[in-house]
Amino acid sequence: MANKKVLLVVTNHDRIDDQHVSGLWLEEFLEPYRALKSAGYEVVVASPKGGKSPLDARSIEDGIAGISEAALLENTLALSEINPLDFDGIFLSGGHGTMFDFPASADLKIALRKLNKEGRGIASVCHGVAGLVGVLNEQGRPIVEGRNITSFTNSEEVAVALDHLVPFMLETRLREQGGLFSKKDNFAVHVVADGNLITGQNPPSSKATVEALIRFIESK
Repeated sequence: MANKKVLLVVTNHDRIDDQHVSGLWLEEFLEPYRALKSAGYEVVVASPKGGKSPLDARSIEDGIAGISEAALLENTLALSEINPLDFDGIFLSGGHGTMFDFPASADLKIALRKLNKEGRGIASVCHGVAGLVGVLNEQGRPIVEGRNITSFTNSEEVAVALDHLVPFMLETRLREQGGLFSKKDNFAVHVVADGNLITGQNPPSSKATVEALIRFIESK
């Protein structure tokens, strides 16, 4: 039987404003990638535009020397080059960069809508959940409407002092689109699985989120 395949999506956006750089949060890429590879999955790394996915320097405590997977972020595939239905699931990694380019990506919306229609696994963590914002299901309703969901919370955004700089508050927007939002204390591990939709609250939730995705795919 062919290996299971997961599409791992990362941001191309490298700054919040002129004074604040941003990008991909390293843990939210490494943990899912390593867990999926350990489970024997084929992993394709893609981004809205393709090419480089910039790392948020705040997420790199000891530098990236010795992290071989970092090379995968230098030349990602563009979502427009990919047939999402070639994959058993998708994982949206976070980082503040995703707040800017994930909701604006028509290709990401198309991929998520197709995967949701087929009941494939859709997982996202922290700010990666921004990729679900504005995605409509086959009935033209928000994909998160009536679904149990979580993401980086308003109080966590305040805690990192970026609440006044993000384009919108993710928790608030998900609630506005009908998501049944739940959360735990700031930076506590919290994962919510509602059918094929799996979301994690924050960077420490990355490993548990991808493990939930693997369980979902294996159950099919």
